Amino acid sequence: MSPIAGWFDSVVRWWHSHAPAAASVTPSDQASDALRQLLDDPSVPESVRRELSDEFARIQSLLDKLARNELHVAVFGRVSVGKSALGNALLGTAAFETGVLHGTTTRAEQQRWTEAGGSGLHLIDTPGINELDGEARERLAFEVAEISDLVLFVVDGDMTQVERDALATLARTERPLLLVLNKADRYDGAERERLLARLREHASGLLPATNVLSCAASPAPVRLIDVDTNGTERERREPRPPDVGELRERLLAICAREGKTLSALNAGLFAGRLSDQVAQRVADVRREVAEKVIRYYCLTKGIAVALNPVPVADLLAAAALDAALVMHLGKVYGMPLTRREAGQLILTICAQLAALMGAIWGVHLVASALKVASIGLSTVLTAGAQGALAWYATQVVGRAAERYLVAGKSWGESGPKRAVRDIVAQLDRDSILREARDEILARLRSGAAR
Repeated sequence: MSPIAGWFDSVVRWWHSHAPAAASVTPSDQASDALRQLLDDPSVPESVRRELSDEFARIQSLLDKLARNELHVAVFGRVSVGKSALGNALLGTAAFETGVLHGTTTRAEQQRWTEAGGSGLHLIDTPGINELDGEARERLAFEVAEISDLVLFVVDGDMTQVERDALATLARTERPLLLVLNKADRYDGAERERLLARLREHASGLLPATNVLSCAASPAPVRLIDVDTNGTERERREPRPPDVGELRERLLAICAREGKTLSALNAGLFAGRLSDQVAQRVADVRREVAEKVIRYYCLTKGIAVALNPVPVADLLAAAALDAALVMHLGKVYGMPLTRREAGQLILTICAQLAALMGAIWGVHLVASALKVASIGLSTVLTAGAQGALAWYATQVVGRAAERYLVAGKSWGESGPKRAVRDIVAQLDRDSILREARDEILARLRSGAAR
């Protein structure tokens, strides 16, 4: 198990059980170590680092964030549910822009909030997820939520299908969630309880029922009637303070109790995802290189066997090229093989291809005999068929060796017989032989013309 995977499993178990973290090595320390290992991994090719440059830059940002003990809380939801107003109410200041127009927030904004449990809390206001022609904004909102340590999913009534889908998507990121009913002042007590019960139904299986709360970030003003001494009535509206006390207390309690672990969990989740991306891309790069290497040796061996006029010498050349191929593939997959290991691997593969290899070497021997009898004049006649069979044999050897290396120098539970049989079944022999013969003859003609 990799250090990242091992750390991730341990911190997830902590998160579900709320067991106390070890005093000697904190989740934050483990997350930082995992991130540094990924950042400094010498086995990651430069081409992969360039391709995933944004993700690698994020690693450094996460390391800095862990070092500063920051905790990021994203305020998430569809347009006009009052996300910015809620952020301002929690902050106690008008830090985020609000307005009557849909989609006032067009990019993610971050503000430091307060100190809790030794962590600096930062609120992140995100664009609405359902803004018309706002596909880019929606994508940004998901990205911000994914890299946040805790998400406040804000609604202002019963959830729409868009909101239910978004909540399910966020739950899959394994990010802790609070589902917040904003504008609760619009409902009387009974209506509010029915609505909260409905929201808990939607959230069932995605987050605990206790994580469904209500608030009023910007309550409607109270309508008051003043009567002067003459009995004249004048109507006025008196603003009401935000009602976010329960939500604030819940957030601060979570952050004080679990803030550092949440931040470490988020960093670990990101490291795990990036590690998977890197591993997949490295595997793709290696397969692409291995494909070229195998083809190069197929062509080299095919032409060498076809052109060699010395009896049996072409067989020796073929064996030497197969050994070189296997050793080359070992380097491609970061598992170098000695000549002895390469020879043993080829013998194992050939042992499972006894009938096929017997037929191939039989053709080689006949072709070699023809070369002797005709003093080399039959070379052109036999070159295509003999070289094509050599090409095909190298293709099988290369694919089998590749499978063995990808599995960490192992044939797996099914053993080499099954592995080689599967490879032979996957290869279109007639197509390969036809392609090989045409390529070899084209190279021979090209050489003769020169």
